[in-house]
Amino acid sequence: MRVGPAFAVAAMLALGGCSSWFPAGTGREISLPEIPPQTQAMPPAAREHQRILSAYGGAYTNAALNARVTQVVQRLVAASERPDLKYNVTILNSAAVNAFALPNGQLYVTRGLLALANDNAEVASVLSHEMAHIIADHAAIRADQARHAAMVSNVVTDVLSDPTMGALALARSKFALASFSRAQELEADGIGVGIAARAGYDPYGATRFLTSMGHNAELKAGPNGMDPRAADFMSSHPGTPDRVENARANARQHVAPGAGERDRASYLASLNGMVYGDDPADGYVRGRRFVHPRLGFTFTAPEGFALENTAQAVLGVKNGGTEAMRLDVVRVPAEQTLQDYLASGWIDGVEAGSAEELTINGFPAATAAAKGKEWSFRLYAVRFGTDVYRFIYAAKERTPEVDRAFRNSVDTFRRLSLAEIQSARPLRIRIVQVKAGDTVDSLAHRYMSHQDQAVERFRVLNGLDRNGRVKTGEQVKVIVE
Repeated sequence: MRVGPAFAVAAMLALGGCSSWFPAGTGREISLPEIPPQTQAMPPAAREHQRILSAYGGAYTNAALNARVTQVVQRLVAASERPDLKYNVTILNSAAVNAFALPNGQLYVTRGLLALANDNAEVASVLSHEMAHIIADHAAIRADQARHAAMVSNVVTDVLSDPTMGALALARSKFALASFSRAQELEADGIGVGIAARAGYDPYGATRFLTSMGHNAELKAGPNGMDPRAADFMSSHPGTPDRVENARANARQHVAPGAGERDRASYLASLNGMVYGDDPADGYVRGRRFVHPRLGFTFTAPEGFALENTAQAVLGVKNGGTEAMRLDVVRVPAEQTLQDYLASGWIDGVEAGSAEELTINGFPAATAAAKGKEWSFRLYAVRFGTDVYRFIYAAKERTPEVDRAFRNSVDTFRRLSLAEIQSARPLRIRIVQVKAGDTVDSLAHRYMSHQDQAVERFRVLNGLDRNGRVKTGEQVKVIVE
């Protein structure tokens, strides 16, 4: 979570957005950070590049990984229908599983996506999909449709998005990142598989990676099928299995299974030591606890909650989806009391007389209750330095017991000690060799016991289904502190 401008609560609560797994208009919009004054004079594409970097934690610098991805792009370009087009790829410092492109040939792929991939062919399937949207001029088609619908003036592209993360939509920009239609997605899959096959990569990499994305979405959803963004006031999209089948059918038109380059070993070697999950610079989740060393605070969510850190906020949902929460940061004038702020209209339905001042671990704070159509809210605002932290707790049915759980959670908000700040370290991917006697369970518990659902996460990370096994001598990914 990064400190940013305040947004209307409707936009804040409708994180997520239109994923490329779904037709346009099935999700809601979120805003990227405002353009800094020093970038106002830049060309439009350069401004969008800076905003994307701001939204995704900047560029991730890793010489081996950058060289690997660039080499894959070069091979794909040479084998594409438009070898004259020029592309530039940026690895984003984000745990989100996401990739997208601008019409000028700028490609973006997150380190979260690269962590999920298991060989060069899988990465090629993603990048060729992005290139296919540009080759097929899908952005121009979507822009024309949008103009006719009087929706936006210009549309760039939002492509292969993590279905649980949602897509980028720029509501107040000359450019907008919007999802493509289902037909365009399937067309891009077909074109991309063909490019990858002609480049010599295993075209079934698309099938494997899309399957891994589906498994990753299931892992995020947890045992009860709920993702931290899956509450009604937070948009979330599942994957579509028929897209996997479409990719498999396209691959069969080129080669039989087992043909084409995968080069798993060299790809995994390039991942060794890469940061995994949240970057501590933007805060990180450990179980129900959220820690932000740079901003110097921590808090713990109520019992049974799963947390997710995004650029705009920390989101959480309780097993079963009957309760949810959001923490974000806003600027409130020093002369305005927090009690007045809560009742100032940034959220509808605040109950008259419910706003009251209080103190949270020595910090000035206020609370209020609000009632929406399907959710009841308990709101807290805590002044921490020059910023105000908004805790938005929601419940389908708010009872005194639920209110106590919410209050107990906000009471854990405190300043980090110097020792806690200095000890904050990112998780990293380590490549290890499977030894005789090793199993999925033993490797997961040996290296990843600090992770929730360690065994399931190990399987997803290594592209293994529920019955998949590890083989002696092969290399696998684990997560270490």
